[in-house]
Amino acid sequence: MNYIQVETLTSGQIDDLYYLFQMEWWTKGRERKEIETMVENSNIIIGFIDVDTQELIGFARVLTDFVYKAVIFDVMVNKRFRGQQLGRSLMDEIIHHPKLKSVKHFELYCRTEMRPFYEKWGFTEKLGPLHFMRRVSGQ
Repeated sequence: MNYIQVETLTSGQIDDLYYLFQMEWWTKGRERKEIETMVENSNIIIGFIDVDTQELIGFARVLTDFVYKAVIFDVMVNKRFRGQQLGRSLMDEIIHHPKLKSVKHFELYCRTEMRPFYEKWGFTEKLGPLHFMRRVSGQ
């Protein structure tokens, strides 16, 4: 399978991202205009594009201060292309990204069944006294 890596998306590839988001439980229902704004405001995006079709087949993004923290979001691969190590390649590209070389802590959150996947890069749930918290706007 031939793909190229990009760090910006065309309008058509944002449409592909919208489609990918509709296929996942944690991103289903996101609106196209909001996705466009999200992409514009993410510090780093990694996209994998099928060379033949120009379709976005893999995606991940990072929000960071480039020193202390980098939070990884939305690591996803089109279901038709899973099992080809694209998720691993997305994570490798993020962890070894030149702009992130000075970051002290990479963070993410995932479902229990994905823990073994992320542990390959040294992610752990053993954070000592830290707890993940969330506030939902409008509540």
